[in-house]
Amino acid sequence: MAKRYHCPVELAVDVVGGKWRPVILAHLKQGVHRYGELRKLMPDVSEKMLVQRLRELEADGLVSRQERDASTPWVEYRLTDEGRSLAPVLQALYDWGAARAERTGVPLVTS
Repeated sequence: MAKRYHCPVELAVDVVGGKWRPVILAHLKQGVHRYGELRKLMPDVSEKMLVQRLRELEADGLVSRQERDASTPWVEYRLTDEGRSLAPVLQALYDWGAARAERTGVPLVTS
């Protein structure tokens, strides 16, 4: 039996909630990234956690994993159509976070 939700926000948070899932999605919203690129963009996440979250996002149909060539361990991650449908939500979170940082004086480290 499928899980039941009592509010659409409950479903949304279940799919994209957590500390790293929205961050991964936000980086992939900018374009295709290899695993190593994501690691550099997210230096505070452990390898185990990043792999786990990427697998979850793939299982949820938000991210696709593609091997470029069978002879090299080159894996790329990209948003699926369903993942791209989150773009406005991710942009709203980004904008709100940037404005909040400015209002409260929280420094943002940009690469």
